[in-house]
Amino acid sequence: MKNYSAREIKNIVLVGAPGSGKTTLAEAMAFEGKVIDRRGSVENNNTLSDNTDIEHEYKRSIYSTTLFTEFMDRKLNIIDCPGSDDFCGNLFSAFKVGDVGIMVFNAQQGWEVGSEIQSRYARQLGKPLIGVINQLDADKANFEAAYESIKAASQVKPVLVQYPVNYGAGFNAFIDVLMMKMYRFKDENGTREELEIPAEEAERAAALNQELVEMAAEHDDALMELYFEKGTLTQDDIRAGLKIGVARREVMPVFCASGKRDIGTKRLMEFIINVAPGPLTAPKFRTTDGEELAAEASEPAAAFVFKSQIEQHIGEISYLRVVRGKITEGMELVNSRTGNKEKLSQLFAVAGKNRIKVSELSAGDIGCTVKLKGTRTNDTLAAPSAPVAVEPIVFPEPRYRAAVKAREQSDEERLGKLLTEAKYEDPTILVEYSKELKQTIIQGQGEHHLNILKARLASENKMELEYFAPKIPYRETITKVAQADYRHKKQSGGAGQFGEVHLVIEPYYDGMPEPTRYKVGGKDITVNIKGKEEYDLEWGGKLQFYNSIVGGAIDARFMPAILKGIMEKMDEGPLTGSYARDIRVVIYDGKMHPVDSNEISFKLAARNAFKEAFRNAGPKIMEPIYNVEVLTPSEYMGSVMSDLQNRRAMIMGMESDKGFDRLNARVPLAELYRYSTTLSSLTSGAATYTMQFSSYEQVPSDVQDKLLKAYTDTDEE
Repeated sequence: MKNYSAREIKNIVLVGAPGSGKTTLAEAMAFEGKVIDRRGSVENNNTLSDNTDIEHEYKRSIYSTTLFTEFMDRKLNIIDCPGSDDFCGNLFSAFKVGDVGIMVFNAQQGWEVGSEIQSRYARQLGKPLIGVINQLDADKANFEAAYESIKAASQVKPVLVQYPVNYGAGFNAFIDVLMMKMYRFKDENGTREELEIPAEEAERAAALNQELVEMAAEHDDALMELYFEKGTLTQDDIRAGLKIGVARREVMPVFCASGKRDIGTKRLMEFIINVAPGPLTAPKFRTTDGEELAAEASEPAAAFVFKSQIEQHIGEISYLRVVRGKITEGMELVNSRTGNKEKLSQLFAVAGKNRIKVSELSAGDIGCTVKLKGTRTNDTLAAPSAPVAVEPIVFPEPRYRAAVKAREQSDEERLGKLLTEAKYEDPTILVEYSKELKQTIIQGQGEHHLNILKARLASENKMELEYFAPKIPYRETITKVAQADYRHKKQSGGAGQFGEVHLVIEPYYDGMPEPTRYKVGGKDITVNIKGKEEYDLEWGGKLQFYNSIVGGAIDARFMPAILKGIMEKMDEGPLTGSYARDIRVVIYDGKMHPVDSNEISFKLAARNAFKEAFRNAGPKIMEPIYNVEVLTPSEYMGSVMSDLQNRRAMIMGMESDKGFDRLNARVPLAELYRYSTTLSSLTSGAATYTMQFSSYEQVPSDVQDKLLKAYTDTDEE
């Protein structure tokens, strides 16, 4: 195949709700560009996209697929993204390297929750959209209803470029109000005839053409003057105006299609080539230093890796977009993250599982290479003479967490390796061993997301694993001042052990005054500060540690051992074994023995004194609270709110937005296990949510009592 320059390339991302027909439309595009000579189908498991066993089993996209087609002497790089929000990481990767989104709508459903979610992502990432109402050949297709729902819900103004003459089972023709022609299709291979608009459609077509003209003129002063002068605009003028409007995300042109019958595919591709932004006109890539990188072939090479994959028999595949310059087979580049050199032994244009060998890829193009040593998603490969690092993809926060273990204990080590590989391929999967919880915690975008991973590991690697409820990372703290002293004394034959520590503890808060005097349990304690240490604890919060020993009651050399004893008990709090935080400790007195005192004695004395004081200081368990935002169709709002209130949620606010309700709440993490499944059940899969850590708050007293009892029972066991 020929090598394409930046001006001959368009990079598009197919997005839309599940079942809108993105994969079938991608297949039709590849067919029109002669990349394949016959179209496959999702039902027959033979499409370029959806080419993995797990996708064949589920009959839906689970991973994004990169493919290309050649049309009108141009190259269209296409990334077909899954519709389910559980796999939204693919969409973030695709939008990083794609310049325009093709938003596909099901003609039977119109604007769905999936459309809303993905249009929000496009808005967040600043990507323009072109709309396609697909599946107009379905029995229950309703073009007018679908378009009205798009007009009602979209924050980018839609404008019709086409409308169908006869949607439903007999769909075979549409009117194009930009070309002012009717296109009728003779077969299911895209063979079309171009006809004059029938008399009965002339009035509607003229009115829609006028809307298109006015929409185009709105976006450019020169076009507006031309419109006022002539009362109309040429096709080229309309394209010029739409090009500006689309690029600014102010307008979304809407097309007709049946991907299954290859109706409308050519006209959509023509429009993308003529109007959609490409590598030279789309916003430039930025480096981590804020530099903008133009898609110039003459500049030093830089390529951004947006997806990594491990394929049996081949190994690691790195999908990349050439940001600037030109990369060639055999070239050596530097990984800006690791500083290591990587050799591009082979380069490929990608059409799903099919890879076509190429000698070079120019600025703006997308392709892949294989067997890089240490390069992964979000890495930049650059010419050694001009190293740069492209701003990384910022993936969404995880929304679902579970503890994981291998069914067979002997498989634990292999499971760790497989989960690391899974994270390499899908950066929205997070895996870590929690020393605090003594569990391996896996996080993802939803229960379905993690179940797909589980099924894949079972089928491809014969690895059986189990998910179960993760422990909650509680924190312990105190609410009032308490005093305690403890003497550690042990005598056994030779040298004994002796250490006595007197201390006061109180809750710590930012900006509190230095301690001078305490009155606790009838005792007046004066504080003479000899030394102060302050620690930001790795699990959050602070520890302030004061040495207030006078008269040499405890030698200064034992203070580190006292601190160590206290730290050990904060590492495993007295109430539930969780980390303790936000505490001030003042060591004000004690005793030592000239022979028997040693570090271990003072460590144990301090540890036990701290434990006793803690239990008398109004101890409280704190739990992690998350900010949760739920987006749901309005009819389900009552059920969603009721369920959240049963989860001890504090509702912070609600707002309606074009048929959808947005609800913000603060919810304890302990109440969010399997929330994605419950929400899907309550709303028939129509709602979605995001969650982000907010703060630690005290648990209610009834919850604290249950936690204390559970910990006591475990201790006794």
